[in-house]
Amino acid sequence: MSDNKSEQPTFEESIKRLEEIVAKLEEGQVPLDESLKLFEEGVGLSRQCNARLEEIERRIEILVKGEDGELEARPFEEEMQPRDRE
Repeated sequence: MSDNKSEQPTFEESIKRLEEIVAKLEEGQVPLDESLKLFEEGVGLSRQCNARLEEIERRIEILVKGEDGELEARPFEEEMQPRDRE
């Protein structure tokens, strides 16, 4: 059985591929149909990266914001405790 997460590129791999796509498109030597395919791939990668960054941001907020809304240092493992979930 395959794991979907392992099939998706890492954030870093996605950023690298986006950079390659941008460089290719900026050259202006790519035929229109290929440019469109590259653009569509780039949009998809951009959305994946954005979703990953939003997920990380939510995790960081859980880590640094206490119940009273004040910032506090908490170990990440506390986020997984059932008592912390609403």
